[in-house]
Amino acid sequence: MEFLFNPWPWFVSGPLIGFTLFLLLMVGKRFGMSSNLRTICAIGGAGKKVNFFNFDWKAQRWNLIVAVGALIGGYIAANYLTISDAVNLNPETVNDLHEMGFKSAGTAYMPTELFDMSVFGNVKNLIVLVGGGLLVGFGARYAGGCTSGHAISGLSNLQLPSLIAVIGFFIGGLLMVHILFPLIF
Repeated sequence: MEFLFNPWPWFVSGPLIGFTLFLLLMVGKRFGMSSNLRTICAIGGAGKKVNFFNFDWKAQRWNLIVAVGALIGGYIAANYLTISDAVNLNPETVNDLHEMGFKSAGTAYMPTELFDMSVFGNVKNLIVLVGGGLLVGFGARYAGGCTSGHAISGLSNLQLPSLIAVIGFFIGGLLMVHILFPLIF
């Protein structure tokens, strides 16, 4: 059981991810989580108003099952297979985050200053979360997939657009963490 409670090393998890992608490739499926949003919108009837959502969503049911499995697996891992809620962060990072006002850094999995229910009482935090969510959602759709879809699936299929998207995601992440994040907080 101790093996399940700790992060898996790259030489175990990497080949498992690669094997999963190989199986999907062999059955003619392409993995991606952000495409589920389009499928859910199509199920809800958005195709009647916007052509982008007017497609055969039933052909994507398998991907919805993957998304539900990821949610269930995440819940099981977070509630039954986790020894501690704290993320093992570099002490300098914890100090930097404390200086920015994130007192839960190093003790909580996600900063309670952003993800606690009290966030709805703070206008700045609410704007950051809603704005960030819209930008991530728009960016994932505009880039033709999310970071995990491009980085794991697209790069393993040697797709040049995925390489370009991953480089863009990486540059955007660096700019956010080192320039915009300190300005906001």
